Amino acid sequence: MPITVDATSHALRRWADAMDHAAPELNRLDGQLGDGDLGVTLVKSAAAVRNALDAGQYIDLGQLFKACAMGCARASGSSFGTLLTLTFMTLAKRLDGHATLEWDALPAELQAALDAMSQRGGAKLGDKTVLDTLDAALKAIEGSSDPKVQHAAASAAVDATIEHFRTQPNRIGRARMFDQKSIGLDDPGMIAFRYMLASLADA
Repeated sequence: MPITVDATSHALRRWADAMDHAAPELNRLDGQLGDGDLGVTLVKSAAAVRNALDAGQYIDLGQLFKACAMGCARASGSSFGTLLTLTFMTLAKRLDGHATLEWDALPAELQAALDAMSQRGGAKLGDKTVLDTLDAALKAIEGSSDPKVQHAAASAAVDATIEHFRTQPNRIGRARMFDQKSIGLDDPGMIAFRYMLASLADA
Protein backbone atom coordinates (compact mmCIF):
# COMPACT_ATOMS: atom_id res chain seq x y z
CA MET A 1 0.00 0.00 0.00
CA PRO A 2 1.48 3.39 -0.95
CA ILE A 3 1.83 6.44 1.28
CA THR A 4 -1.54 8.21 1.36
CA VAL A 5 -2.76 11.59 2.57
CA ASP A 6 -4.62 9.98 5.45
CA ALA A 7 -1.63 7.91 6.56
CA THR A 8 0.63 10.96 6.32
CA SER A 9 -1.78 13.02 8.41
CA HIS A 10 -1.76 10.39 11.15
CA ALA A 11 2.04 10.18 10.99
CA LEU A 12 2.33 13.95 11.32
CA ARG A 13 0.16 13.90 14.44
CA ARG A 14 2.47 11.29 15.95
CA TRP A 15 5.41 13.46 14.89
CA ALA A 16 3.89 16.47 16.65
CA ASP A 17 3.32 14.49 19.86
CA ALA A 18 6.92 13.26 19.73
CA MET A 19 8.21 16.83 19.46
CA ASP A 20 6.30 17.82 22.58
CA HIS A 21 7.73 14.83 24.44
CA ALA A 22 11.30 15.42 23.29
CA ALA A 23 11.35 19.19 23.85
CA PRO A 24 12.97 19.26 27.32
CA GLU A 25 15.83 17.00 26.24
CA LEU A 26 16.35 18.93 23.01
CA ASN A 27 16.43 22.24 24.89
CA ARG A 28 19.03 20.80 27.26
CA LEU A 29 21.20 19.46 24.45
CA ASP A 30 20.91 22.69 22.49
CA GLY A 31 21.83 24.70 25.58
CA GLN A 32 25.21 22.99 25.86
CA LEU A 33 26.60 24.95 22.92
CA GLY A 34 23.68 26.90 21.48
CA ASP A 35 20.64 28.98 22.37
CA GLY A 36 18.83 26.17 24.16
CA ASP A 37 15.61 26.72 22.24
CA LEU A 38 15.42 23.81 19.80
CA GLY A 39 12.71 22.12 21.82
CA VAL A 40 10.75 25.36 22.01
CA THR A 41 11.02 25.73 18.25
CA LEU A 42 9.75 22.23 17.61
CA VAL A 43 6.86 22.57 20.07
CA LYS A 44 5.74 25.67 18.17
CA SER A 45 6.12 23.83 14.88
CA ALA A 46 4.20 20.86 16.23
CA ALA A 47 1.31 23.09 17.22
CA ALA A 48 1.36 24.67 13.76
CA VAL A 49 1.23 21.26 12.08
CA ARG A 50 -1.70 20.18 14.26
CA ASN A 51 -3.55 23.37 13.35
CA ALA A 52 -2.88 22.69 9.66
CA LEU A 53 -4.21 19.16 9.99
CA ASP A 54 -7.32 20.41 11.77
CA ALA A 55 -7.96 23.17 9.27
CA GLY A 56 -9.35 21.10 6.45
CA GLN A 57 -9.36 18.05 4.22
CA TYR A 58 -6.48 17.77 1.76
CA ILE A 59 -6.92 15.93 -1.51
CA ASP A 60 -3.22 15.42 -2.22
CA LEU A 61 0.13 15.28 -0.45
CA GLY A 62 1.22 18.57 -1.97
CA GLN A 63 -1.65 20.45 -0.37
CA LEU A 64 -1.02 18.78 2.97
CA PHE A 65 2.68 19.60 3.05
CA LYS A 66 2.05 23.15 1.86
CA ALA A 67 -0.32 23.76 4.77
CA CYS A 68 2.30 22.41 7.17
CA ALA A 69 4.98 24.61 5.61
CA MET A 70 2.87 27.75 5.92
CA GLY A 71 2.04 26.95 9.53
CA CYS A 72 5.67 26.33 10.48
CA ALA A 73 6.76 29.53 8.72
CA ARG A 74 4.40 31.52 10.92
CA ALA A 75 5.35 29.62 14.06
CA SER A 76 9.11 30.00 14.07
CA GLY A 77 11.83 31.98 12.35
CA SER A 78 14.68 30.08 13.97
CA SER A 79 17.28 28.34 11.84
CA PHE A 80 15.89 24.86 12.51
CA GLY A 81 12.34 26.10 12.07
CA THR A 82 13.31 27.56 8.72
CA LEU A 83 14.79 24.23 7.60
CA LEU A 84 11.64 22.45 8.69
CA THR A 85 9.51 24.89 6.72
CA LEU A 86 11.77 24.42 3.71
CA THR A 87 11.45 20.64 3.95
CA PHE A 88 7.66 20.79 3.96
CA MET A 89 7.64 23.28 1.09
CA THR A 90 10.04 21.20 -0.99
CA LEU A 91 7.80 18.16 -0.56
CA ALA A 92 4.73 20.29 -1.30
CA LYS A 93 6.12 21.41 -4.65
CA ARG A 94 7.33 17.97 -5.67
CA LEU A 95 4.13 16.20 -4.64
CA ASP A 96 1.64 18.74 -5.92
CA GLY A 97 -1.29 16.80 -7.37
CA HIS A 98 -0.07 13.46 -6.00
CA ALA A 99 -2.60 11.67 -3.81
CA THR A 100 -0.14 8.87 -3.05
CA LEU A 101 3.58 8.14 -3.06
CA GLU A 102 5.15 4.74 -3.54
CA TRP A 103 7.52 3.72 -0.77
CA ASP A 104 10.39 3.09 -3.15
CA ALA A 105 10.10 6.71 -4.33
CA LEU A 106 10.66 8.05 -0.82
CA PRO A 107 14.48 8.29 -1.01
CA ALA A 108 14.29 10.69 -3.96
CA GLU A 109 11.92 12.98 -2.04
CA LEU A 110 14.18 12.95 1.01
CA GLN A 111 17.20 13.69 -1.19
CA ALA A 112 15.40 16.72 -2.62
CA ALA A 113 14.68 17.95 0.90
CA LEU A 114 18.30 17.40 1.94
CA ASP A 115 19.59 19.30 -1.08
CA ALA A 116 17.24 22.21 -0.38
CA MET A 117 18.27 22.40 3.28
CA SER A 118 21.96 22.26 2.43
CA GLN A 119 21.61 25.04 -0.11
CA ARG A 120 19.59 27.25 2.23
CA GLY A 121 21.51 26.64 5.44
CA GLY A 122 25.00 26.30 3.99
CA ALA A 123 25.73 23.05 5.79
CA LYS A 124 27.27 20.08 4.03
CA LEU A 125 27.53 16.43 4.86
CA GLY A 126 30.14 15.85 7.54
CA ASP A 127 29.43 19.10 9.39
CA LYS A 128 27.66 17.15 12.19
CA THR A 129 24.12 18.37 11.61
CA VAL A 130 20.67 16.95 11.00
CA LEU A 131 21.67 16.59 7.35
CA ASP A 132 24.00 13.72 8.23
CA THR A 133 21.22 11.72 9.86
CA LEU A 134 18.82 12.47 7.00
CA ASP A 135 21.43 11.33 4.50
CA ALA A 136 22.05 8.13 6.46
CA ALA A 137 18.33 7.39 6.59
CA LEU A 138 17.63 7.94 2.91
CA LYS A 139 20.61 5.84 1.83
CA ALA A 140 19.52 3.04 4.17
CA ILE A 141 16.08 2.76 2.57
CA GLU A 142 17.16 2.87 -1.07
CA GLY A 143 16.01 -0.19 -2.98
CA SER A 144 13.32 -1.14 -0.46
CA SER A 145 9.56 -0.84 -0.87
CA ASP A 146 8.59 -2.32 2.50
CA PRO A 147 7.86 0.42 5.08
CA LYS A 148 8.74 -1.73 8.08
CA VAL A 149 12.04 -2.76 6.52
CA GLN A 150 12.72 0.86 5.60
CA HIS A 151 12.02 2.10 9.12
CA ALA A 152 14.22 -0.51 10.76
CA ALA A 153 17.08 0.16 8.33
CA ALA A 154 16.79 3.92 8.68
CA SER A 155 16.68 3.72 12.49
CA ALA A 156 19.81 1.58 12.63
CA ALA A 157 21.62 3.91 10.22
CA VAL A 158 20.67 7.00 12.20
CA ASP A 159 21.81 5.44 15.48
CA ALA A 160 25.17 4.54 13.92
CA THR A 161 25.54 8.03 12.47
CA ILE A 162 24.88 9.71 15.80
CA GLU A 163 27.41 7.43 17.49
CA HIS A 164 30.01 8.18 14.81
CA PHE A 165 29.61 11.94 14.95
CA ARG A 166 29.65 12.04 18.75
CA THR A 167 33.45 11.92 18.52
CA GLN A 168 33.56 14.66 15.87
CA PRO A 169 33.37 18.46 16.25
CA ASN A 170 30.48 20.56 15.00
CA ARG A 171 31.58 22.52 11.94
CA ILE A 172 28.70 24.93 11.40
CA GLY A 173 26.32 27.06 13.42
CA ARG A 174 26.94 28.48 16.87
CA ALA A 175 28.51 25.22 18.02
CA ARG A 176 31.37 25.61 15.53
CA MET A 177 32.78 28.35 17.76
CA PHE A 178 33.26 25.71 20.44
CA ASP A 179 34.37 22.91 18.13
CA GLN A 180 36.58 21.16 20.67
CA LYS A 181 33.89 21.34 23.35
CA SER A 182 31.42 19.80 20.92
CA ILE A 183 33.51 16.62 20.71
CA GLY A 184 31.77 14.02 22.86
CA LEU A 185 28.41 15.77 22.60
CA ASP A 186 25.48 14.75 20.44
CA ASP A 187 24.24 17.29 17.93
CA PRO A 188 20.73 18.28 19.05
CA GLY A 189 19.43 18.37 15.48
CA MET A 190 20.51 14.78 15.00
CA ILE A 191 18.74 13.72 18.18
CA ALA A 192 15.63 15.60 17.08
CA PHE A 193 15.71 13.69 13.81
CA ARG A 194 15.95 10.39 15.69
CA TYR A 195 12.82 11.30 17.65
CA MET A 196 11.08 12.30 14.42
CA LEU A 197 11.98 9.04 12.74
CA ALA A 198 10.86 6.96 15.73
CA SER A 199 7.48 8.67 15.70
CA LEU A 200 6.85 7.67 12.10
CA ALA A 201 6.79 3.95 12.80
CA ASP A 202 3.41 2.36 12.19
CA ALA A 203 1.29 2.59 15.32
